[in-house]
Amino acid sequence: MKLCMIGTGYVGLVSGACFADLGNTVWCVDKDVNKIEKLNNNEIPIFEPGLEELVIKNSKFGRLKFTTNLGLAVKNSDIIFICVGTPISKKNKSADLRYVFNAASEVSKYINKFKIIVTKSTVPIMTGDKIEQIIMKKKRKTLFEVISNPEFLREGEAIRDFKFPDRIVVGSNNKKINKKLESLYEPLIKKGAAFFSTNRRGAELIKYASNAFLATKISYINEVANLCEKTGVDIEDVSIGMGLDKRIGSRFLRAGPAYGGSCFPKDTKAITVTADSFKSDLSIIKSVIKSNDKRRILLIQKIKAILSHKIKNKRITILGVTFKPNTDDMRESLSLLMIPFLQKKGAIINYYDPSGEKIEFSNIKNVNFYENIYDACKKSDLIIIHTEWDEFKSIDFKKISKSKKIKVYDLRNLYSPKKMKKMGLTYYSIGR
Repeated sequence: MKLCMIGTGYVGLVSGACFADLGNTVWCVDKDVNKIEKLNNNEIPIFEPGLEELVIKNSKFGRLKFTTNLGLAVKNSDIIFICVGTPISKKNKSADLRYVFNAASEVSKYINKFKIIVTKSTVPIMTGDKIEQIIMKKKRKTLFEVISNPEFLREGEAIRDFKFPDRIVVGSNNKKINKKLESLYEPLIKKGAAFFSTNRRGAELIKYASNAFLATKISYINEVANLCEKTGVDIEDVSIGMGLDKRIGSRFLRAGPAYGGSCFPKDTKAITVTADSFKSDLSIIKSVIKSNDKRRILLIQKIKAILSHKIKNKRITILGVTFKPNTDDMRESLSLLMIPFLQKKGAIINYYDPSGEKIEFSNIKNVNFYENIYDACKKSDLIIIHTEWDEFKSIDFKKISKSKKIKVYDLRNLYSPKKMKKMGLTYYSIGR
């Protein structure tokens, strides 16, 4: 099939490359001239394992094309995916849909025959209705159909999630169009993906409801971890014991920092704003948001306590600053709050992250990036394991602690407290 992806961010680029790898011809469109030039030179703007290989391969075979010319892409495509950002509005915490609506308006200019317009971006319920109204200002309804096809890609595992999804959700008020999308996804359905079709509003809500539920699981287990620390119970045992119940499941039951990233923080807030507009109180999700905010403060208070509230001139090493491993995404990461706070208190901060140096910290005094773990950890008073990158699971602490005793605060519970104690380290973890 001939496809157009509007937006070459995380969703658009990953989805476009994967669709091309299934044999489709895909046009990826972006207004950013510099980004398109880089992509045409096989330079990938985001960190995602396996993505570079897919882009190079499918560009070589002519299945994946990058352009700033929206008209060219739309006219040469049968299905147009809107994959632009939906950030949180600064006014009321709702989803900012200006980019979605601008894309719809621009697409309407170039519809020359029947097109399927797909919202892949995470959007509130009834967004499809508004897109339809926008396009109908310039084109008659018989020339297009607006549907919802939310993405369920996890950063760091996006390629696998696309190629081996749990489910594919398509929302359309037209059964024939649902069949068209089912045909597009047939290679994935044959490999076991569940194809679920519903109406457009239903598909829109499924994505928000799913993310809010997963955020709830994270906040829940973090609160249980707080209780474990008070009672001497190991949260790892609790998580495993709970996860063995098939009704609950083990995924997203790992205690750690507050949830972050591009989805959970904004989507939990956006769904509550939507609910409020319909006079429906999502009190559980509102409590989750409050719990997550408290979590950030609690962990920083714990760092202060570990250092006996004597932070000035302390050398603190942060291992991993992204919100999760295998991505360079810094959005809503605890490190964005933690590092400036400690720096203002007079600490000297060293950090290392496999995805590279971060512009967010480049202009902060006494915050230094290192190219490897051991240089970053030299002469540290406290090492904080913030992100669970694989290389942090087998650190040679004896190599680090030759010169002085150090404290380790493991926010991801990567190590055994008993083994760390045997090595003579002062070790702190979550819920243990």
